[in-house]
Amino acid sequence: MSNQTTWHWVRHGPTHEKAFVGWRDVPADLSDTAQIERLTSHLPNDALLISSDLIRARATADAIAGSRTRLPDHPDLREFNFGDWDGKHFSDVAKTHPELSRAYWETPGDIAPPNGESWNAAALRVSRVVDTITAAHPGRHVIAVAHIGVILTQVQRGLSSTPEQALGHNIDNLSVSEIVLGSAGWKARHINQTP
Repeated sequence: MSNQTTWHWVRHGPTHEKAFVGWRDVPADLSDTAQIERLTSHLPNDALLISSDLIRARATADAIAGSRTRLPDHPDLREFNFGDWDGKHFSDVAKTHPELSRAYWETPGDIAPPNGESWNAAALRVSRVVDTITAAHPGRHVIAVAHIGVILTQVQRGLSSTPEQALGHNIDNLSVSEIVLGSAGWKARHINQTP
């Protein structure tokens, strides 16, 4: 067994939503079976599989599970909590909270939507799950099916970058980003690969 633990972050299938989707439970479109098959084949067979507890991630995890060992779905792998913005169109949020919404994207960190959470709060809750599972299963491959914001917090960690730099990366639906923990700490190996 390797002394590296490799996290394969998979973004759930598309939702076709045109509004903020955080903790709102909306389904994923998993009709592209060819893409799902390619994704399933690309991922290591001996990996553990964990998912956010939201239906779009759970259903995507079900679709790629195969014979992999499934860990319990974890609520702390949910997308960012957008609070009062969840379900609203981006343009509406820009009208109701012009300064706050601009700052939220341009200077992410401790800024949070009304009744929502900041980048730093979300990054902390996700990293806690990753650290706990990594400690329990050292040297393993772990496939985690989650959300764009969740994955970007770990891209930030793997690149030792700022939140703004992490936000510059695309994370496509059904893509894989590999973040590895080795002797030198966390490193991003691949970001946004689409098999």
